[in-house]
Amino acid sequence: MLRVMVVDDQALVRRGFALVLGHEPDIEVVAEAANGLEALEAARRYQPDVILMDIRMPAMDGLEATEKILAHASGSCRVIILTTFDPDEYVYRALRAGASGFVLKDIPPESLVQAVRTVADGGAMLAPGITQRLIQQFSQPSGINNTLAERLERLTGREQEVLTALAEGKSNAEIAEVLQIGAATVKTHVSSLLSKLGLRDRAQAVVFAYECGLVTIGERDVGY
Repeated sequence: MLRVMVVDDQALVRRGFALVLGHEPDIEVVAEAANGLEALEAARRYQPDVILMDIRMPAMDGLEATEKILAHASGSCRVIILTTFDPDEYVYRALRAGASGFVLKDIPPESLVQAVRTVADGGAMLAPGITQRLIQQFSQPSGINNTLAERLERLTGREQEVLTALAEGKSNAEIAEVLQIGAATVKTHVSSLLSKLGLRDRAQAVVFAYECGLVTIGERDVGY
């Protein structure tokens, strides 16, 4: 059973997400919170597997709450950012802090359920095209790239190929097909590169791939 918490200062939005998820036989909504402070307390008390987190909230925003929750949570806790049509700097910073992706607040119910299951299973909810725009607009000017490039050198050539494919939004099955290797081998490479780079999950790997220059902003028309 997946344990989910919904955090949003708008009660109608919060309840709507909770009702959709609560109807699924494999999902239990264990808590709701109206701001970051409530989310911190609820996360400690209920230990959710996945947290749907709004950004702009009173008392403590979702960015600070995400950073604090992930800093102290077990490795199994995942955060999905709830956002509007135009992701902004806060979403980008949340991804760098360890959030596993973002979904739009008008996401169809069936897609919301799939997003929760995907992230709980270690996947990432990132539209590559939107991620490109986020990084292009809000990443720091080049200067830290040399340090990132040095970290990239920790990876084997094959691991760099897998990381590139991740940044392009490919699934494990798609990576396996492109690189002509087994799906289990892809999973091993992903685990290895995350460990070597000190990254939490696939979402941080995508951000890293763009920031270190492995994938160039605008060089591919991917995502939506």
